[in-house]
Amino acid sequence: MSAPYPFAALVGQDSLRLALLLNAVSPAVGGVLVRGEKGTAKSTAVRALSALLPAVDVVAGCRFSCDPAAPDPACPDGPHNPPGAFESRPARMVELPVGASEDRLVGALDIERALAEGVKAFEPGLLADAHRGILYVDEVNLLHDHLVDLLLDAAAMGASYVEREGVSVRHAARFLLVGTMNPEEGELRPQLLDRFGLTVEVAASREPDQRVEVVRRRLAYDDDPAGFAARWAGEEAAVRQRIVAARELLPTVRLGDGALRQIAATCAAFEVDGMRADIVMARTATALAAWAGRTEVLAEDVRQAALLALPHRRRRNPFDAPGLDEDKLDQTLEEFSGEDENESDDDPDPDGPGGGGGQPAPDDGGPQGGDTAARPEAGADGEPQTSGGTSGEQAPARAAEPFRTKVLSVPGIGEGAAGRRSRARTEHGRTTGARRPRGALTKLHLAATVQAAAPHQRARGRSGPGLVIRRDDLRQAAREGREGNLVLFVVDASGSMAARQRMSAVKGAVLSLLLDAYQRRDKVGLVTFRGAAAEVALPPTSSVDAAAARLESLPTGGRTPLAAGLLRAHDVLRVERLRDPARRALVVVVTDGRATGGPEPVALAGRAARLFAADGVASVVVDCESGPVRLGLAAQLAGELGAAAVTLDELRADSIAGLVKDVQGRSRRAA
Repeated sequence: MSAPYPFAALVGQDSLRLALLLNAVSPAVGGVLVRGEKGTAKSTAVRALSALLPAVDVVAGCRFSCDPAAPDPACPDGPHNPPGAFESRPARMVELPVGASEDRLVGALDIERALAEGVKAFEPGLLADAHRGILYVDEVNLLHDHLVDLLLDAAAMGASYVEREGVSVRHAARFLLVGTMNPEEGELRPQLLDRFGLTVEVAASREPDQRVEVVRRRLAYDDDPAGFAARWAGEEAAVRQRIVAARELLPTVRLGDGALRQIAATCAAFEVDGMRADIVMARTATALAAWAGRTEVLAEDVRQAALLALPHRRRRNPFDAPGLDEDKLDQTLEEFSGEDENESDDDPDPDGPGGGGGQPAPDDGGPQGGDTAARPEAGADGEPQTSGGTSGEQAPARAAEPFRTKVLSVPGIGEGAAGRRSRARTEHGRTTGARRPRGALTKLHLAATVQAAAPHQRARGRSGPGLVIRRDDLRQAAREGREGNLVLFVVDASGSMAARQRMSAVKGAVLSLLLDAYQRRDKVGLVTFRGAAAEVALPPTSSVDAAAARLESLPTGGRTPLAAGLLRAHDVLRVERLRDPARRALVVVVTDGRATGGPEPVALAGRAARLFAADGVASVVVDCESGPVRLGLAAQLAGELGAAAVTLDELRADSIAGLVKDVQGRSRRAA
């Protein structure tokens, strides 16, 4: 096994290094969320941190890492009172795989022994292993919802509860939560996002010299991991000693009233929800002072704490990028500066980050590059004018304001990944029946188990109170919940869609459906068609942010190759079925129904639609036709697809109460 990469050998990523070190100094800060593009050493930095953490004393033989100075009175391996022998071991870094099962995370209880013998035979999970250490989740944004719920409970209560039909086990679970994610793969649920104390954005350096040094050190490590680690052992030891010294200094650090006023004023100015941000900022500022070797929190500590603790708490909807207005931050800190910080805060560096030496922010009312590109000029007839690009192509239109949509679901019962859209057989949800377990028993159906065992009690020689339970008697609860689907948008971007600013309303409707897909944990994809062909603007992904960005920059113009769009969407679904056969698809076709591109466009579009219907693909047609004279072509397309047709106005939540039933009825008739 190769030596761990030394933390001291990391190049750049100053904010990431600082956030990790502050949590090593004060675990009460609450962990770190590391956001960044692939290949930026996120995982390397987190794994390297574990070697810097001081060793922990644990009760000898305790599987739950109880502290001998204050053992957990409810420890399943207890009681440890009076404490016996103890041992010292390195702090653990436990990795939670994205595809882990619930039993692997919280532990497994032997239901058979619990029912037959009354014994709580418990096998600890990853939460027990991570107690008093680090719990690391790579690609945390892809973690299943039911595992996220368990993490939230453990992080909030500092304990893990495992319950199976009234038999419960509890153990302490206090850990440093560190997660890494690539925002392109989707965002985190707000509840879990708020549980991370700090967040940092990382990106690869654009400085050639720094990139050269990164490559040089990585190659040296690959050639001789042990030798490379030995060369950095001195600096690594110095960082470790500094962490120990900062921990010892931490209880003596004074957080004055002036700093507290600055923290409270900053959180209020940025309108963060709740009080967790204030507490995290206070703990972070205190840790910063201890890391610097000071016993007094200064304004510069409060400023740095705000930059680490507030950006991810500023999001108001899934499409908001995390960030902080540093000019506003400096203004707030200056306005509420306390007397005890005057020496350090009266003369801030004008050339520092967020200082007055930078370029002024553009005025909200002035011209912006994105706004200029997003607002096409209108001619005398109200039609948008073409841009100077490709002939017939028009500048992208701005999306109208999103609205709440009604739930669109796939008929039938699936078995896909947990989500919130369509009915599915899942491990969580309401109990609908019982079955024999396949593999390990996870959800006991008690009544069915007793019913299966009852007829055999005399033959098994039962003589006392209690049942004689055997493996064949156990029954697994069959449950029904909700799954996430693949919502594939097929959007008409031809010239007819741009008439009378129609594309703005269309983009607003698709954006509304994207917001709904985010909330329901769906994957999304985007196929567009215009001119002479169709293209996959966004392959299926969990990132609705990426879909919204592609939608915003979508140009319009040209003819309407409807058949090409449907056939391209059919190909996308065929490939996705091979990759993820359990995830069912919902196709949302956004068009006015015209077909003008290619030879025999109308007939070809009809054949493509019937291909969808033959495959039983659930679909909805959003009719974008407007004006006093309507041809009803979108409704004809919906009939050939076996889908429901709704107008843009009917797509709103209060306008389509019967849409789901209509979709299901048409799909059944088509099948």
